[in-house]
Amino acid sequence: MTDRPRRPRRGLRPPVVQEERTVHRAVAAASVGNVAEWYDFGIYSYLAAGVLDRVFFSDFGPWAAVYTLGAFAAAFVMRPLGGFVFGRLADRFGRTKVLSATVLMMAGATVLLGLVPGSGAVGWLAPLLVLLIRMLQGFSAGGEYTGALTLIAEYAPDRRRGFFGSWLEFSTLAGYTLGAGTCGAVIALLPSEDLLSWGWRVPFLLALPLGIVGLYLRIRLEDTPAFRQLMERSPVLATMSTRRAVQIVRRHYRTPALVAAGVIVAWNVTNYVLTNYAPTYLTSTLPRHGGGGTSGAVTTGLLVAVMVVMLCAVVGVGRLSDRIGRKPVLMTGSVALVLLGLPAVWLLREGIAGQALGLLIVGLCLVCFAAVSPSTLPALFPTMIRCSSLAVIFNLSVSLFAGTAPTIIEAAVTATGDLDWPGYYLVGAGVVGIVATHFLREHAGRPLDGAAPLTSSAELPPPPLSEDGVPLELPR
Repeated sequence: MTDRPRRPRRGLRPPVVQEERTVHRAVAAASVGNVAEWYDFGIYSYLAAGVLDRVFFSDFGPWAAVYTLGAFAAAFVMRPLGGFVFGRLADRFGRTKVLSATVLMMAGATVLLGLVPGSGAVGWLAPLLVLLIRMLQGFSAGGEYTGALTLIAEYAPDRRRGFFGSWLEFSTLAGYTLGAGTCGAVIALLPSEDLLSWGWRVPFLLALPLGIVGLYLRIRLEDTPAFRQLMERSPVLATMSTRRAVQIVRRHYRTPALVAAGVIVAWNVTNYVLTNYAPTYLTSTLPRHGGGGTSGAVTTGLLVAVMVVMLCAVVGVGRLSDRIGRKPVLMTGSVALVLLGLPAVWLLREGIAGQALGLLIVGLCLVCFAAVSPSTLPALFPTMIRCSSLAVIFNLSVSLFAGTAPTIIEAAVTATGDLDWPGYYLVGAGVVGIVATHFLREHAGRPLDGAAPLTSSAELPPPPLSEDGVPLELPR
């Protein structure tokens, strides 16, 4: 006997038909909650340079930016643990219950961060509280994203999984854009004294209504067709031990796990260099090393503009992957990073026009990963271990290589004076992406492993009509 689930032969199982309206509700529930989650997670980075480093880390002198980004990176220490806990819970009790818990936890932690007194009021306690709250956010984020992409992938029809999966990244970008726009507005509208005394708290406190909306949508949604099939077929799998799940991955899914890790590293290094390190690089790092930096408001405006372009492109690229496959899109992004990573960073030192073009180049490379990874990664693992496997692999990869990238890059630039370190990271990410994509098995248009073929009511042929134009019931 083997623990590996048998892959059904094509055509032996009739397709499951899911109502198109239910698919849209599932995508909306995952996406709106994801907007709230990544708005919460992202606003710290937009306020890190010039605001939070002065509010919480003012006693650290020229290393204040490094310590501020270090608190950002601390969240990634907790992400693998959060992924492990929430991933196992999602494979045991269902995707929607876990996703309701993660969005509630993230919203609560973000509001608490907005209430922490500055270091001028409570001294060393302020950075300690920030560190602890960031770790709670990381614990929540560890279960959020992989749970959301699993939910959408298991609800999406096989022929349109790339299209529906891309909406998850649309929501991630929307969350980052909303966070950047809110922070940019606060920075631009408030005098420096008001911003440092109370204005920086406003974006954090706005997390509460966003979290409530996401929670409401998720608790009203039933679980995915693939998970329901698993529970009907083998309910005892819900009690499978963690040790057995790890053994299944190690023995039978080692290559998919390594491929997934490579795609995740390439994707998220690019993501965090753009969304989390670029604001610090442009507003703090370049001026400190004699370069032509920009103000926080201008930097935020440039990032918002780039992310708006990405929002316009990501769903179209996801739809394209349903036609040409996931591998060509991923390979395009990886090769572009290798060829354009360093030139994009050089452009960041060439005034506002160069900065806009450099950020746009990185953003378009990122779209190639963001549009297809949500539909690519869940297809690598079977239903019974999908969420837990993805959660652990995703969060370990992000925590070790991507989430730490802003801190390592800033420390390397500070220690060496070499302003090209962001480019080195981007080129490295592209190399990893090329290798991972080469070994990726194409899954576009195919059923998920461990689930019956899935279609939606919108894809069914129209019923025959009577002479009077009345739809006739199809014969059974």
